[in-house]
Amino acid sequence: MLQFKITDSEFKLFKTFIYDYAGINLSEEKKALVTSRLSKRLRHHSLSSFKEYYDLMVMSPPGGERQVAIDLLTTNETYFFREPKHFEFLKKQILLNWGGGKTFRLWSAASSSGEEAYSIAMMLDDVLQSHPWEIFGSDISSRVLKKAQQGHYLQDRIDGIPLEYLRKYCLKGTGEHEGTLLIDKTLRQRLTFSPINLKKPLGDVGYFDVIFLRNVLIYFDQETKAKVVKQLVEKLKPGGYFFIGHSESLKGINEDLKSVIPTVYQKNTQS
Repeated sequence: MLQFKITDSEFKLFKTFIYDYAGINLSEEKKALVTSRLSKRLRHHSLSSFKEYYDLMVMSPPGGERQVAIDLLTTNETYFFREPKHFEFLKKQILLNWGGGKTFRLWSAASSSGEEAYSIAMMLDDVLQSHPWEIFGSDISSRVLKKAQQGHYLQDRIDGIPLEYLRKYCLKGTGEHEGTLLIDKTLRQRLTFSPINLKKPLGDVGYFDVIFLRNVLIYFDQETKAKVVKQLVEKLKPGGYFFIGHSESLKGINEDLKSVIPTVYQKNTQS
């Protein structure tokens, strides 16, 4: 199989493209990732260089090769019940103290293929019982959102799901679907997924009691990080909670948020 090598100038083209579009700052260490993910598209189009692919991509119509490249360059790995301490805090400090009546709204703002959103949904259904709740999941990649909407996963991805949740909310595949699991339809129907570019205006998504934005800020420079957080915090209700990844920090980013525990913040009640 032909092995492609990306030049410094070609890498710079894609680095500029994805930064301008999504605010993602690709470091030099990401060269191998860019090469690996885009090489399949060079083979698909029978191209001989990344410059040829770049030219093809930028000339493509909306939803065409440009979207394919965006999907490939922005998809990040995720899994069920990632960073368990966040789920422990969500359950003990937020959900168990939730009053009835109003609908509890949570936004998984970088939901990728849906594992985070469905993990939260299982916990909300279990803990809130008859209290109304909604989960909104978004991502810049239309490809992973399609997978999220389907709620169909390989069985080797389920390690973090508690056994009682597996039994209650997951259907084990049989026959041609052996080795997979499907999130129960009644749970899937309670989630809404939509493509959103966090760098651009968010539109009318409403207001939320909790926003998860985990393992995304590490890909932004300080200016983009501040802009993204500001926009999201504006969609957070006063007293609402904001979760980020354990390798991330909001130090000096937003004065409307106060740290509750590491990587969990609360919006000022006067905001």
